[in-house]
Amino acid sequence: MVPTTSGRPRYVTYEKRDGVAVVTLNRPEKLNALSREVLEDLLEVLEAVSRDPEVRAVVIAGAGRGFCTGADVSEFTKDLREIGEFIDLGRRVFELLETMGKPVVAAVHGFALGGGFELALSCDLIVAAEGTQLGSPEINLGIVPGWGATQKLLATVGPYKTRELVLLGDRITAEEALRLGIVNRVVPVDRVLDEAVAVARRLAEKSPVALAAAKGIINRSLRTLTSAGLEIERSTFMEVASTEDAREGVRAFLEKRKPQWRGK
Repeated sequence: MVPTTSGRPRYVTYEKRDGVAVVTLNRPEKLNALSREVLEDLLEVLEAVSRDPEVRAVVIAGAGRGFCTGADVSEFTKDLREIGEFIDLGRRVFELLETMGKPVVAAVHGFALGGGFELALSCDLIVAAEGTQLGSPEINLGIVPGWGATQKLLATVGPYKTRELVLLGDRITAEEALRLGIVNRVVPVDRVLDEAVAVARRLAEKSPVALAAAKGIINRSLRTLTSAGLEIERSTFMEVASTEDAREGVRAFLEKRKPQWRGK
């Protein structure tokens, strides 16, 4: 296992397996929720991976009972400036996944919700364990996705299913996500990491020049289609985050009660 270089307590681990970097979110006691510290660690590790000439492909996984429950909701109790910085930090992480010249495979199990769903959607391929729950439940907290889910879902499943997923905030299973084209493979939970690594190893056998070029074509083209929408998503997130309903939704979540919406 390769530690990061800063010496801070780590929430992300990294190991190399024959040309494949396995990067694991390692905050299982919080269901791998993405705090500022987790995102900083993930950015540091991914930057190291992107520069490592021995790494040809990357797998992103989560330790413990699930992949990632999304953003740490306590981050949204802070002032708007700090919330904006947090959202921009997450965007840096996800954009690095999309732009690095190495293919990235998500190994998803248990749950991939909110920012965790967006983390998986930022990878090039997704291998999911049977029964995994995926979704964008932000609406239930009085906020909206802020790390790309609206645009990536639009490009994948179209406007009607995107509206259903984002406006209702319901979860779907890995099996339905496979049918919709959101994930690439569904396997038993005890095989999900091995399957993701196996896919990554197949990718690692390809020409790194051709892989980077092919990934670049797809992701730059997608970015061209969604860039304006991503800016709209980010600015709308910040507008919604400043409302009373957003503050109430976050408080209700942390207090484990039903929110009382006021429409303000």
